[in-house]
Amino acid sequence: MKLSRRSAAGLVGVLLLAVAGCSGTQGAQSTPTATPEEAVSSETSPFPVTIEHIYGETVIESEPERVATIAWVNPDIVLALGVVPVGMDQDTYGNTEDGSTAWKNAKLEELGAPMGSEDAPVLFDATNGVNFDAIAEATPDVIAAAYSGLTEDEYDKLSQIAPVIGPGVANYQTPWQQSTEMIGNALGKSDEAAQLIEDTEALVEENGVSAHPEFADVTAIAGNLDVAAGGINIYTEGDNRTRFLGMLGIPVADFVEENAAEDEFFFNWSAERGNEIESDLFFTWLPEGTTTQDVIDDDLFGQIPAVESGGLVAIPDEADVLAISALSPLSVPYALDRVVPLFVEAADTVTEG
Repeated sequence: MKLSRRSAAGLVGVLLLAVAGCSGTQGAQSTPTATPEEAVSSETSPFPVTIEHIYGETVIESEPERVATIAWVNPDIVLALGVVPVGMDQDTYGNTEDGSTAWKNAKLEELGAPMGSEDAPVLFDATNGVNFDAIAEATPDVIAAAYSGLTEDEYDKLSQIAPVIGPGVANYQTPWQQSTEMIGNALGKSDEAAQLIEDTEALVEENGVSAHPEFADVTAIAGNLDVAAGGINIYTEGDNRTRFLGMLGIPVADFVEENAAEDEFFFNWSAERGNEIESDLFFTWLPEGTTTQDVIDDDLFGQIPAVESGGLVAIPDEADVLAISALSPLSVPYALDRVVPLFVEAADTVTEG
């Protein structure tokens, strides 16, 4: 998850008013008036807009024509709003061979800017952090970082390149709905953003508890069961994996709120106390080289109630993991098709058992 460095210059619009002087019997000189087209544009344009974030406010004077993004989620939202970024961070987890994701590539094809084409976004190498130089070379009008772990120092440096839509919430915790609203406002597409949120939420509900009422009868926890390291991480309400459960209509187990630390998106739990992790389902991603059976057969992880009862929902595919951990209007449909059947199977096993 990385970003970029400086460059830039903002456009300053100067409004000149002609002032007519009157003298003696001379009539006042007429002042220039806006054409009907200009008047309509002035009345309907949302700009300038002010975007609030954890580092203050960013004012965007006019509609951006060149949008750069960092981290995950942000490029998805820009694309979902029908805008092709001039540049975005290269994906190195859950990625396609070209350094993107399956859902971004599908949208780029739809917008006539497939990866590898002349109109495709430049990919920023973020291996060593925010790639300020590469972002500056892309000469963006605005930089979208609503969902990110951008530090204040990085924000200040990026702001020397172009106005920055800073993080809505720190530590990669900005809900995708909030990120969509922030970016939509910045691009002058607030109505489109609101509709995108509504449509995406409706799609999840339609494929979640509305289609599978049994989801309402079970509780779940999202976490990480790392057999190799012997560790357990539990994701809180600030993490997208737990939010995904709520979107599906699956209640989050009380265990999470009872043990979560304030402002943290996860907490550690001792594997020796796995029997205390009370929930019907346990939703986990699996590190490379680990299988579902490895978790079930583990002496400590096997004592987790959901694992014992057949309520383990484990996804080993990195793209599936990314689609949920970095939820966006583009990744949600991808995740629904591939992951919901696993929840249905586990919920049926638990409720029928």
